Amino acid sequence: MVFLNPATRSTEPIATRIVGLGASAGGLAPLEQFFGQVPPNSGMAYIVVQHLDPTQKALLAELLQRITAMPVHEAEHEMRVEPDCVYVIPPNSELSVVHARLNLAPPAAPRGLRLPINVLFSSLARDQGERSVAVVLSGMGADGTLGLQAIKAVGGLTAVQQPDSAQFDAMPKSAIAAGCADIVAPPAELPALIQAYLTRLTALGPEAETKTKTKPKSRPKPEQEIGSAEPAQSSPKLEPMQSVFQVLRERTRHDFSSYKPSTLRRRIDRRMAIHAIPTLAEYADFLQHNTQEVDLLFKEVLIGVTNFFRDAAVWEHLAAEVMPELLARRSAEHSLRAWVVGCSSGEEAYSLAIVFSEAIQGLATAHEFSLQIFASDLSPDAISVARRGHYPPSIRKDVSEDRLARFFSAHETHYQVNKNIRDMVLFAQHDVLLDPPFTKLDLLACRNLMIYLDAGQQRRLVPLFHYSLRPGGVLLLGTSETVGRFNLLFNPINSKLRTYLRQDNAAAVGLDFPVQPRGPRPAASKEIYVSPSTSTAITKNLQQAADQVLLQVYSPAAVVVSSQGDIVYISGRTGKYLEPAAGKANWNFYAMVRESLRARLGDALHQAATQEEAVHLRGLQVQSPGDETQTVDVTVQALHDSASLKDMFMVVFRDVAKAPAPTPARRGRGKSQSADQAADQAAEVQQHLNEIHALREQNRTTRDELQSTNEELQASNEELQSTNEELQSTNEELSTSKEEMQSMNEELQTINAELQTKLDDLALAQSDLSNILNSIDIAILFLDQELNVRRYTDLAAKIINLRESDVGRPLSDLTTMLEYPALHDDAAETLRTLATCENEIHTTDKRWFSVRIIPYRRLDNVIDGVVLTLVDISASKALESSLRADANT
Repeated sequence: MVFLNPATRSTEPIATRIVGLGASAGGLAPLEQFFGQVPPNSGMAYIVVQHLDPTQKALLAELLQRITAMPVHEAEHEMRVEPDCVYVIPPNSELSVVHARLNLAPPAAPRGLRLPINVLFSSLARDQGERSVAVVLSGMGADGTLGLQAIKAVGGLTAVQQPDSAQFDAMPKSAIAAGCADIVAPPAELPALIQAYLTRLTALGPEAETKTKTKPKSRPKPEQEIGSAEPAQSSPKLEPMQSVFQVLRERTRHDFSSYKPSTLRRRIDRRMAIHAIPTLAEYADFLQHNTQEVDLLFKEVLIGVTNFFRDAAVWEHLAAEVMPELLARRSAEHSLRAWVVGCSSGEEAYSLAIVFSEAIQGLATAHEFSLQIFASDLSPDAISVARRGHYPPSIRKDVSEDRLARFFSAHETHYQVNKNIRDMVLFAQHDVLLDPPFTKLDLLACRNLMIYLDAGQQRRLVPLFHYSLRPGGVLLLGTSETVGRFNLLFNPINSKLRTYLRQDNAAAVGLDFPVQPRGPRPAASKEIYVSPSTSTAITKNLQQAADQVLLQVYSPAAVVVSSQGDIVYISGRTGKYLEPAAGKANWNFYAMVRESLRARLGDALHQAATQEEAVHLRGLQVQSPGDETQTVDVTVQALHDSASLKDMFMVVFRDVAKAPAPTPARRGRGKSQSADQAADQAAEVQQHLNEIHALREQNRTTRDELQSTNEELQASNEELQSTNEELQSTNEELSTSKEEMQSMNEELQTINAELQTKLDDLALAQSDLSNILNSIDIAILFLDQELNVRRYTDLAAKIINLRESDVGRPLSDLTTMLEYPALHDDAAETLRTLATCENEIHTTDKRWFSVRIIPYRRLDNVIDGVVLTLVDISASKALESSLRADANT
């Protein structure tokens, strides 16, 4: 369970929200639909990344400029992102955002494996945090999905084009299947939905702040967090939040009331804004009737961002100093154990395994050390990703080339962790606040988890970590975490990098923290503040404390197990009878009970399930950890008293004291000694007879169970045969579908070739037209219906000051050599009346031109602007002047 470290986010809020848009095949149309609905004064900046041919000049900026009134720029390195602007990625580059500036870099992957959309979205998550917005549009493949997950992890907004509105729906479907799409809609509707979300989210913040200011007395004390219980009449504002915690606890069994309220409330506000729910009370009611939303909220709270070798200085210190010293202290042992708490998607656990492997290889002498890493997290999705060990090509920025070559296998779309590293790590879903810890550890890494817990849970975890570590073990915390007041339990190795050495000072500190698994805490079990003068409460607390001491010290060891054999509660010291099983963490009673007791206790549990009376087993022999044989009596009782204990069993262990050895005086009595020996022999024979009877009963029960199991296996075999036939049929259908898809792909390739040919013909025709216009000695200027420049010849550019960037500019904005102030009005009149206008105009350099304005007619006979032709008549004017002068003389 790893949350994003606040230190990785931008420390100063950025005024301009940045919207990243990713598109691939078929992406131009949805981009035009999107920007066609974006107001020119939205206050946001837009960055567009599309899969482009790296060898061709991109026209995307020019195409989008026709759709939107906002200025569209092709991105340049270090260009500052401004509001109400659109930035387009140039060909053959990767575009990212760093400190609100555009960063261009050469592509890191070869052509065909590039994922520029993921690069942009991931950089937005790092730079903008929860202010980031990402949109995935039409395209093939899955580019953008990992980037959306990063955006969602930091609390940003993710939007996806509705798949049925996309020409190519692979990218939208991939994002939706990954569960990282907050909004799914057609492209034209996305701008309004994004703006509405941001408006609601902005409205939630000031409202909560105002309520806090109006009722300062209801704010929790420093040691009290938002989930702690108070009398209902004193803080009614906390009731909706407690209701949210209760729904999460009932659905997921995890209690979030001990987490920092700021993080939780930010995630809840985000879900409220997505569903347009104005108040927390309404959202709590919405959760009560929507289990899918509960699952989404649970995943969103747990989603974390991590990477390989995060905080490089920490890992360098671990590799250079901590790991070699740890190996030196454990030189007499070959097996080391480590626990990574909150492993998220596994990068930190694998980083530790890599550092250990490098440390082993760096030893001067050969040692057969092995490291077993237990990596745990609350999120089952994160654990599933970690177990696969597949990571995107972007890990190259965190993992050196040497480590990539030694510890990873490169594939077309990902890197695979090598088997020797993967085998070091066991992943398990585990709640460090709820479940029993892993013990006998040499190293424990819990980085950037405790900062999200309240002070009470932090005070509980540090002693728990001390208990889990062996003497000389190492504790590794996050850069914003410390051991607090438990400095006698841990001695700092490097205070700045938060590495600590376990000290054996638990007794000196006066702490006693037995570790017991416990169930989810009910909402009413939290401490309620009462007046210190209430003697009844004091008496009750004394009684509870005394009862607790009696239970822990004088009561026999016992465990409560479920009907499936899972241990749910432990009382007293059970180390003689139970031990953790090797391999993956397993809290099943049958796996943990010692081998000499396993068969008898298994039979006793089966027997207790069928009767009301307790089952008593006497005189069982168990091998204690000190290689001594201990006689123990065991009682197994089914529990039916309360609903919470239904279908559970209590197993109680009572040690039997050894009989005293015979005294010398007693040995001297001949007849008495013979009688005693005979009695002992008879007792021993009777014990053997009882064991034989028990073994016969066990054998009979085993035969019955085996027969039942055989029948079940036979039925399962028939079901599997039926399933196999269905799978074969499905496989044949899939083979047919594959052939159809291949055929469709060939057709699409043919269509694509035809379209490319038409594009080549169009490009050739455009080249011919350009050559024709430039070959004639006439200046021509084409204007659209708004009298904006559409096209012009080179000669026209010499008379009217024109350049390529002036395409699309109004005629009235251009400067000209013509002494023709009414040019714009005459062009507008021609467009209105369709009448040709022709005038002789002189220029500033004493030349004369015949300016002719005619309507522009398309092939479908639609007037779509005007055409200006400028013919140089200076020679004829000079001749005319000469003739007039001769006539006058």
